[in-house]
Amino acid sequence: MGKLESQNKKNIRRTKLQEAIFTYLASGGRKSPDLLSSVLEYFTGIDLTPPPRLGEYVKSTANRLYKRGFLKVEDGHYVMSDRGLKIWQQWQREDFKIKRPKKWDKKWRIIISDIPEKRKSTREKIREILNQAGFQRIQDSVWVYPYDCEDLIGLLKVDYGIGKYLLYIIADQIEGDKYLRMDFGLTGYD
Repeated sequence: MGKLESQNKKNIRRTKLQEAIFTYLASGGRKSPDLLSSVLEYFTGIDLTPPPRLGEYVKSTANRLYKRGFLKVEDGHYVMSDRGLKIWQQWQREDFKIKRPKKWDKKWRIIISDIPEKRKSTREKIREILNQAGFQRIQDSVWVYPYDCEDLIGLLKVDYGIGKYLLYIIADQIEGDKYLRMDFGLTGYD
């Protein structure tokens, strides 16, 4: 394995460990009373005894997050700072995947956004998230998706405070949707 590949693997592992710590703290320790076992469960999906040295990695990562201002100490325990919470929420949005059902219900979800110019950075972030989630833009502020995505849109409305600027529509038909169906791999629904 080359030097770049090795460094990339290490960076991914470090980011995943940080995300696991943030997830544990965001849950308020509800999943597990112990940070170490919670981090282990995050990676494996099952409750196991921790492998050797994992405790050291978790402590050093938490220490690094504390020094960088992502964590703070309250009552002798780490908690997320505002800065840490913002990063964790960003990771959650980036990782959000819309679950695709096995069969399409032949309905289109249309999102119309009218975010004002004074909130341009928010508008660009929403555009980026919709792109990453797989939405197709059919006009400047009109996006379409073939599956239920109400949860994502609700999350965006709340997180960015843009409830009155996003409109969620469920439509039976879109004129000339043949190319949209092709883009989404929905062949055989003529």
